[in-house]
Amino acid sequence: MNYRQWLADATQRLSQANPNENAKIDALVLLQHATGRSRTQILAFEETQIDEKMSADLIALLARRLKGEPIAYILGEKEFWSLPLNVSAGTLIPRPDTEILVEKAVAIVTEALQKCGQDSQRFRILDLGTGTGAIALALASELKPIAQKQHIQLDVIGVDVMPNVVTLATSNAEKNQLDVSFLQSHWFEKVTGTFDLIVSNPPYIDTKDEHLTQGDVRFEPLSALVAEEEGYADLRHIIANAPKFMRAGGY
Repeated sequence: MNYRQWLADATQRLSQANPNENAKIDALVLLQHATGRSRTQILAFEETQIDEKMSADLIALLARRLKGEPIAYILGEKEFWSLPLNVSAGTLIPRPDTEILVEKAVAIVTEALQKCGQDSQRFRILDLGTGTGAIALALASELKPIAQKQHIQLDVIGVDVMPNVVTLATSNAEKNQLDVSFLQSHWFEKVTGTFDLIVSNPPYIDTKDEHLTQGDVRFEPLSALVAEEEGYADLRHIIANAPKFMRAGGY
């Protein structure tokens, strides 16, 4: 079997198993992952034969996707804000929707940094429930160059309650060569000092929500998705406690 034949077969099987998913793209991504070749290379050399070992690898990858497992978990990586991030089954998969939060935060901080002047030499950002570190790292990538021009030290700190998640986020900082600190903490529990900006994408889904049994979220950790009090518990906790860790004029 060659690349072209495998893609055709995999696309058909994925279309039958998950009619609402983009089967053709999924099949191509899996083949890229298994071969280490780019999309262009695969399409240009579609008659390339697949050897026995690669065939076995592809069978295993396709089986996982046919069961509905998210592509990000299969590949172990997901892009967010143009940053390649390691992901694991213990973290929420970064989603494009969350980039809206980053866009808003960047606008707020950019304006605040321009107003800092000589009266403030440090600006601190806290990301609660950081997961892969996506939000914290995106903010650092955008804002650190701006802060440097203003001669202001920008500190970005992400916290998560799970130690393995903190390790993952730290690996993503190293992977993208970004200076962000990650700390194990249940929300504000081990956080010290005050901040100019606090951001979070906390769990907000009701434990009885029917969507938890659909799509990618079936494979994602419930701890990153659901909250008590019909999904509002963590939001209320953050709102109630944030003022204690907020600098005057912060967000």
